[in-house]
Amino acid sequence: MQITLDNPPSAPAPLSPYYTQVARVELPGGGALLQLSGQVAEGPDLAAQSRGIFEALVALLAAHGATLADLINIRTYLTDIDRLHEYGAVRREYLTETPPTSTTVEVSKLFLPWALIEVEAVAALPGAQGADR
Repeated sequence: MQITLDNPPSAPAPLSPYYTQVARVELPGGGALLQLSGQVAEGPDLAAQSRGIFEALVALLAAHGATLADLINIRTYLTDIDRLHEYGAVRREYLTETPPTSTTVEVSKLFLPWALIEVEAVAALPGAQGADR
């Protein structure tokens, strides 16, 4: 099994030198799994931060030949679970097909004091034989 760690130049840079944005795991027989680090984005409110996060996810996935349709899991960390509907509205703008599996939890705070939300994701890429998504 081959694992490649990547900070694609076409995507937002990591906010610290202590992590990598994407871990790509090549699967036996073809295909790959992409584990995306938790993403945060600046913005004046939860909706703006959520849009920035999804734009970062789009860029990270695109750098590895994937799209949001390839997502199989999303983990969301909110500092106020009562605002889940705000995030959900933005999420539905980006995830227009069958949604991936999902976990959402409330946390007391995130690593940046202004961050209201953090999202990490896993995507699965089909093998060269064109396996169905």
